[in-house]
Amino acid sequence: MKPSGLPTVVVPVFNALAVTRQCLAALDRCSPDARVIVVNDASTEPGLLPLLRDWVARHPDRHLIDLPQNRGFVHAANRGAAEAKGDLVLLNSDAEVTPGWLEALGRCLASDRAIATATPWSNNAEIVSLPEFCQVNPVPADADVWAAAVLATARGDYPELPTGVGFCMAIAGTAMQELGLFDEAAFGRGYGEENDFCFRAHKAGWRNVLCEDAYVVHHGGQSFGPIGLRPDESSMQRLLAKHPDYLERVSQWIERDPLAARRAEVLAYRAAHGSGKLTASTP
Repeated sequence: MKPSGLPTVVVPVFNALAVTRQCLAALDRCSPDARVIVVNDASTEPGLLPLLRDWVARHPDRHLIDLPQNRGFVHAANRGAAEAKGDLVLLNSDAEVTPGWLEALGRCLASDRAIATATPWSNNAEIVSLPEFCQVNPVPADADVWAAAVLATARGDYPELPTGVGFCMAIAGTAMQELGLFDEAAFGRGYGEENDFCFRAHKAGWRNVLCEDAYVVHHGGQSFGPIGLRPDESSMQRLLAKHPDYLERVSQWIERDPLAARRAEVLAYRAAHGSGKLTASTP
């Protein structure tokens, strides 16, 4: 087992004031005592930096890294990861956490020394999306209900993923010590760096898994998206240059859809319990 204690939350930020405010409010509500490192990538939107300064000032375990020059998501993520010095969760500023999310990710990392990354369920997270697989599902009005449903139906075995999904990805500090940080030289302003990290981890004998008892909302494309953090042909070519088997491995996993039964269990639980407040015990 890994040392006790919750992972440090690293939140890279570039503009997107409205969703960033929602992200921080959700952290206040669900993880008020977490250690959080916010990395401001030289945001230009008025009001953003004062919001961040005020937010970190209200808690001794919140820290702000205010970068003087915009260098993109990968650099910002690496600066936060280097400061974290241990297990961390890389959280996009256009994500909103739900009750129990950080504890669940911490349990997942601690359950197996071979786990490099853990990704929660979400409405918008490609291979771990709910209710529709590999779809951008709408932002739910009842995110806490989804969180309770995935907790109630969790089997406790953390199924394997071909890659983590970077909107909210827990990373073992020991894995980063062995593998290094994200590849800023190859992936520049962003997109593909988390897939590269996960494939490097897999090739070195580590595991990438679903944290099946956690749920995090993802708005998508709100923060670094406007400056290039989105899939394109050059991003994929850079990824394939490092990992020629990437598309084949991920495509085969999608075709098998090994999470289909688990999605069905979550949806059945929701249907049985309606949309009101759900209760569930920790698995």
